[in-house]
Amino acid sequence: MGRDVFYITTPIYYPNDVPHIGHAYNAVATDFIARYHRLRGERVFHLTGTDEHGLKLQRAAEAAGMDPKTWVDEMEPRWREVWARLDIANDDYIRTTEPRHEAAVQQILQAVYDNGREDIYIGHYEGLYCVACEAYYTEDDLVRGNCPIHDRPVELLREENYFFRLSAYADRLLEYYEGTPSAIEPEVRRNEVLSLIQGGLQDFSISRTSFRWGVPLPWDPRHVCYVWFDALTNYITAAGYGSDPERFARLWPADIHLIGKDILRFHAVYWPAMLMAAGVEPPSQVWAHGYILVGGEKMSKTKLTGIHPFQLVDHFGVDSYRYYFMREIQFGQDGSFSWESMVDRHNADLANGLGNLASRVLAMLGSYFEGAVPEPTVEGAAADLPEVAAGAATRFQEHMEAVGLTPALGAVWDIVSRANRYLVEKEPWALAKDEERRGEVASILYAAAETLRILAVLISPIMPSAAGRLWEQLGMGDPLAAQRLPKAAGWGQLAPGTKTVKGESLFPRLDS
Repeated sequence: MGRDVFYITTPIYYPNDVPHIGHAYNAVATDFIARYHRLRGERVFHLTGTDEHGLKLQRAAEAAGMDPKTWVDEMEPRWREVWARLDIANDDYIRTTEPRHEAAVQQILQAVYDNGREDIYIGHYEGLYCVACEAYYTEDDLVRGNCPIHDRPVELLREENYFFRLSAYADRLLEYYEGTPSAIEPEVRRNEVLSLIQGGLQDFSISRTSFRWGVPLPWDPRHVCYVWFDALTNYITAAGYGSDPERFARLWPADIHLIGKDILRFHAVYWPAMLMAAGVEPPSQVWAHGYILVGGEKMSKTKLTGIHPFQLVDHFGVDSYRYYFMREIQFGQDGSFSWESMVDRHNADLANGLGNLASRVLAMLGSYFEGAVPEPTVEGAAADLPEVAAGAATRFQEHMEAVGLTPALGAVWDIVSRANRYLVEKEPWALAKDEERRGEVASILYAAAETLRILAVLISPIMPSAAGRLWEQLGMGDPLAAQRLPKAAGWGQLAPGTKTVKGESLFPRLDS
């Protein structure tokens, strides 16, 4: 059975604290992409979840005076609560403490252990370890003696470990990426990975004996699986690895692992090598975005600099929140958040832009045609709106296919800007004073309302709630969820006579 599902994943998050806007940035981006592919009529499988093993979680639990399982059982729902509030429409949610996952981890470990190449071997390791990263570093990696990611002291650890022979996979990885350049995006991240591989790969530890919070190795239960070998396996667990071969054939390889650039090495070097060793195809693409910066620094639970999403959602609303981070920050690059820029973006793009457009058009339909969409009778009254909408819809789809989330929204707002200028140029409120020009007013307002219909379709993946409200205000009979691109963006599908209603403003202006 061939693959017939678009499969996209977030990283799985550590529930050692509540989410911050850096985590939510990835979650919203992944959901935006997944909803777009559903809008294209594709079957989609969108996976997220929590990474619940490892020393970091064990220490967080100990600090709270709890055992690790009780701790994660208490923390994990707080992540689901945030994703629900942000309209994240994931299809599965995996916890690495679930039996289905532990079984898959043991199966892939055993497959690598038994592959006849001695890719897993036992030894002793002494190294500098960052608990927050769950990773070892060399002296050269450190910044002022601290972890380069979390800027906190590392620990010297020495223990008996099993190792994965990553060094044996350098040539295979280079060959794979040379033959599949799209497997890592954007290009700057691909170049980082190629440089890392060409510089030489070191074998890495896959087990621990100094703590017990993890999945036991199937051939040596004195050891528990190292968190990265455990965590990365979640992507194939949910796809049915080892439990449902037909499902696995439909879903794997994943189309996109959407991650932050700080975990690129694990996803683009460790993970494909592990899969190759187990006889499993690597993911089709790893897409690594940049950081959300506040005051010039990356969001961090470790540094206590995280902003909880609800601090923003309560003021701006969910749709504005989702839109801002995808529009303001060039997706793929680092970008800075500030309250002031969020207010400015909300007021300029949403309140004065789309919201004002919808309010004016729906108000005039109510005043001049009792809310009914009029029949367009004047040829050419729509001016260039049909061409602008068609061109922008095409660019939107092209950018989305390339994970160009920011320019995709820019294309949609080209329609918003042109439609607002169109109304200013045509002045239907002035023409309405002359009864002999009623047909012209009708044609202008039909074009404006049809533009709103197309906009509702195009914004639905990023602002599902606002799109749904606009769809209802336009009186559309078919559900918005049933619309499919590219057909739904075609001009002229709004039926004359459709009864509209001017509801509450989609995006009220906000004070700074």
